[in-house]
Amino acid sequence: MGIRSYRPLTPGTRERTVSDFADITTDKPEKSLTYSVHRPKGRNNRGVITCRHRGGGHKRLYRQVDFKRDKRNITAKVATIEYDPNRNARICLLNYADGEKRYILHPVGLAVGDTIIASEDAPFEVGNALPLHRIPLGTTVHNIELESGKGGQMARAAGAGAQLVAKEGGYATLKLPSSEVRMVRRECYATIGQVGNIEHRNLTLGKAGRTRWAGRRPQVRGSVMNPVDHPHGGGEGKAPIGRAGPVTPWGKPALGYKTRKKKKGSDSLIVRRRRRSSKRGRGGRNA
Repeated sequence: MGIRSYRPLTPGTRERTVSDFADITTDKPEKSLTYSVHRPKGRNNRGVITCRHRGGGHKRLYRQVDFKRDKRNITAKVATIEYDPNRNARICLLNYADGEKRYILHPVGLAVGDTIIASEDAPFEVGNALPLHRIPLGTTVHNIELESGKGGQMARAAGAGAQLVAKEGGYATLKLPSSEVRMVRRECYATIGQVGNIEHRNLTLGKAGRTRWAGRRPQVRGSVMNPVDHPHGGGEGKAPIGRAGPVTPWGKPALGYKTRKKKKGSDSLIVRRRRRSSKRGRGGRNA
């Protein structure tokens, strides 16, 4: 994948960069694996907004992606590499030897015509899915299961990949993209390789409209609201927030406040917590 830039003919093209889509081989998805999904636009089942700044956006068809890789011991050939509007990674269409078709996440290095397989005895090649205890140490994997048979839940974004650093007893230890180190049951499946579309993180939107296409509506700073609308609101001119630290519209601490449950069941499986970002300082932004 490469990045394409524009000549600054308009304000929207001055900093704008897009993918060149050179890795895409077709622009038509497999019809049998697509269906429409209701987009909640931030509303719950009563129509009440529970997540602000959601709505609009371009119409999408959902592509049914196989995260479980539960079609075992049957080879599949990569037919196409496609764009998926529902995620930042690419997907690829597999044609299995028995005639079935499925989508999977496209890893770096997997090309059209390659053959892959999901099996406990699968060869050590990109795109193959194996249990963690059969994968050599130091290998980069993605689409990792947290519970055996549930399907991959970790390392699924563009460019994501976790490193297998240890195997001991009934667990395998993984270093995740967030720098967190945690243990997973050794029988859980993972796919060898790193998720493709690595350059996605280097793209620049260039204009507000591209955010609207993705279904994100504008956000307004609390400091420019009225006191009735936000705890940071009110005052004359650029008034400070008037609190020890920034808060949400409902008075909860923001920017650095830990929201994870104090006694979560998976705490015992986390060897080392992820590093906190240095950009999050107290009072650095007005929420």
